[in-house]
Amino acid sequence: MATQTDVPGAGERILLAGLGNPGPRYAATRHNIGFLVLDELADRVGGSFKAHKSGVELLQCRLAGVSAALVKPRSYMNLSGGPVKAAARYFGVEPHGIVVVHDELDLEFGQVKLKFGGGENGHNGLRSLSSSLGTRDYYRVRFGIGRPPGRMDPADYVLKDFSAVERKELAFHIDRCADAVETLVAKGLAAAQNAFH
Repeated sequence: MATQTDVPGAGERILLAGLGNPGPRYAATRHNIGFLVLDELADRVGGSFKAHKSGVELLQCRLAGVSAALVKPRSYMNLSGGPVKAAARYFGVEPHGIVVVHDELDLEFGQVKLKFGGGENGHNGLRSLSSSLGTRDYYRVRFGIGRPPGRMDPADYVLKDFSAVERKELAFHIDRCADAVETLVAKGLAAAQNAFH
């Protein structure tokens, strides 16, 4: 079990998974924020994603001084656990070395929170991942997308594009979330929580 000061993968090797849905139809939706944050990290290290046999788009790099496999599952969100598990197995990364970036309805737009373990809070991507891994003990970087307006079904809301107002601020928040990921990887959970909560 990890402690609040732990560094993912003990600072040796990590698997960083962004959750989302593949294809242009979903590219700019709220549910795809995990993919968008990984794209920012890929830009920072000057790399690009390529298809991998485990069922993910993969970029191997050094992130914050740590050997990292950045992955975007090629399956839909509710089946993302299988490809992430396959990639983790391929690279020899245990759940303690997995960091997942995902959208979070219960946080205001742009808010970033980090945690280790815990429930899935109704998130189908996390449910799939916890089921596939057989544990909830992995790191999560939660990017707030806010609650849907009025009586809109959350399942519909997460598959819609960001609003015009949100789009104006999106790059700033993606950049900040990427900073939070790098802080987590380099300095551990407590340091990242202190800096970004």
